[in-house]
Amino acid sequence: MGFFSFLGRVLFASLFILSAWQMFNDFGVDGGPAAKELIPKLAVARKHLSSTLGLGIPDIEVRHIVATTIFLKGIGGILFVIGNSFGAFLLLVHLVLITPLLFDFYNYGPMDPEFIPLLNEFLQNIALFGALLFFIGMKNLIPRRQLKKKTPKAKTG
Repeated sequence: MGFFSFLGRVLFASLFILSAWQMFNDFGVDGGPAAKELIPKLAVARKHLSSTLGLGIPDIEVRHIVATTIFLKGIGGILFVIGNSFGAFLLLVHLVLITPLLFDFYNYGPMDPEFIPLLNEFLQNIALFGALLFFIGMKNLIPRRQLKKKTPKAKTG
C-alpha cells in the first residue's frame, strides 16, 4: 500500500512539478509566455476588484506572480511527493490564487467559444483542489505515531 500511495503522489505532483519546470525554463526577462497570458487577465481582475471594492488596487508586477507560481508549484509538488502536508497546502494556495484568475469563464457568455474550454479547465482545477483537501484530511486522520499494544503478562499466582 505504501508504494502505491507514493506512486500516486508522484503522478499527481508531476502535473505541478513539470509545469513549474517549464515555466522556469521559459521565464526570461519578461516572465515568459505565462506572463503574457496573465497580463490581460490580471487587468480585468484589477478593474473588477477596484470597481467592486471602490478602492484602488496597486500595480502588481506580473513577473512576481509568475515567480510565485513557480515557487508554489515546484516546492509544493516536491514536498507533496514526500508526503508532507505543507506541500499540499502550498499547492492549495496556488490553486486558490490562480484558478479564478486564469480560467475566467464567468467573463464570457455560454455561447462564446472561450466559455467551454475555460469552464473545463476551471472544473479540473476544482477537482485537483478537492483531491488535495482529501489528502490533507486523510493525513490528519492517521495518528502521527501508532502506539504498539502492550500484551498483558499472564499473572502467576
